[in-house]
Amino acid sequence: MKIGIHHRKGSFSDRWIEYLEQKKMPYVILNAFDNDIIKQIKENKVTHFMWHFNQNYFEDMLHAKTLFRSVNQIGIKTFPNEDAYWHFDDKVAQKYLLEALDIPLVKADVFYHQKEAEKYIENTSFPKVFKLKGGAGSINVKLVKTKEQARKLVKKAFGSGFDAFDSWTVFTDTIERFRRQKTAHNFLRVIKWGFKGIFVDKQYKVFPKQRNYVYFQEFIPDLTYDIRLIVIGNKCFYLKRNTRDNDFRASGSGMLEFVPGKFNLEAVNIAFKAARKLNMFCVAYDFIFNAEDQPLVVEISYGFQPYVYDQCVGFYDTDLNWNEARVNLEFEIIESFLNEFSLTY
Repeated sequence: MKIGIHHRKGSFSDRWIEYLEQKKMPYVILNAFDNDIIKQIKENKVTHFMWHFNQNYFEDMLHAKTLFRSVNQIGIKTFPNEDAYWHFDDKVAQKYLLEALDIPLVKADVFYHQKEAEKYIENTSFPKVFKLKGGAGSINVKLVKTKEQARKLVKKAFGSGFDAFDSWTVFTDTIERFRRQKTAHNFLRVIKWGFKGIFVDKQYKVFPKQRNYVYFQEFIPDLTYDIRLIVIGNKCFYLKRNTRDNDFRASGSGMLEFVPGKFNLEAVNIAFKAARKLNMFCVAYDFIFNAEDQPLVVEISYGFQPYVYDQCVGFYDTDLNWNEARVNLEFEIIESFLNEFSLTY
């Protein structure tokens, strides 16, 4: 066994390398963007290739899936695997996937022709949640309160389209976070992300415009939080994200709780069962709860922000029991991957 890792500082690979060093396991650092990357993988006799590719980097989204699929063809195991990466950062793809697997999700409607979208608007009720396919931290999420607002969005979707990066939302969200939590760290975030919000980082400018589809999701009123559950192997980790003031969005709020409170544990049961259906030993879910307290999946992802989850205080097991423990999700990922964890629960 020899592990190849594409390393980017600040990603999962920081701790993957630390894990391999501790275990004295053979590995090699590779640059996935090298023209001769396939030759390097073969010459180094790599058996497992790991890359925490990121939706915020256009080159990652352009290249990662192609490279993974290619090396899979010669028997090399990858993290993430194809079942985990093909729908990454694509809410539309996830809608169809979750529906196909009968995983309970928030109802969503997608249209690829303007006339059908306009007909839908006239025959549905509002508010609805409008989303683009991609984007983390709620940056491409809007609450649509009226039919007129929806018509304008549809016209733009089938006209000039939307920027893939909503710079104004990033700027205003950063200011709001600093207002709530006035720390030196958050001041630096205001400077960094406020700058990005006003002067859009060039990496975002290369993403193509989002056009010729619209995605409306059911709006569930009176929500004050959502729950992020991360299943890795036979453990389920918990994070509660509270909504912003006077806002329905929880993702990206920075208002986090790591000690589980009272909530419907069926969400944990769904998370484990869905992981098996999805064939993903590492999957992060965003859950909300409807008026009947039924857990519904909003979206899924193989990846998530590193280091944040160090603050988790334990995990649920497959019997839905809570276990207090120190948490290192990157170690959990590489250990499950290299031990070829079987989704048998």
